[in-house]
Amino acid sequence: MAKWTFITNHGLVLGYIARNPSSTARVIAQAVGITERTTHKIIAELAEAGYISRKKMGRKNQYQINPNLPLRHPSHGEVAVGDLLQLLAWKKVGSAKEQMKLPITIT
Repeated sequence: MAKWTFITNHGLVLGYIARNPSSTARVIAQAVGITERTTHKIIAELAEAGYISRKKMGRKNQYQINPNLPLRHPSHGEVAVGDLLQLLAWKKVGSAKEQMKLPITIT
């Protein structure tokens, strides 16, 4: 039987960042099950598209998610990234306006 999942690597990386906003690419890669190089590429693509932003904290990055952007597929354009993360049991922080560029954390 072929291995497949409902969530793409981009979604898995985004979800991991939502729960662990100060993780390194190496840790994210190990948790998701992809290479570190692929993780760096996905993080760059998510940042370029505005879904995440990075802030340098010493030698590490602190990631923030913009939960208000819509999903990229045309059939789900009315669904925000924050809505997807909430559906997948990642904590939603306040209202959509309060969430703008705030890190999503799990307690």
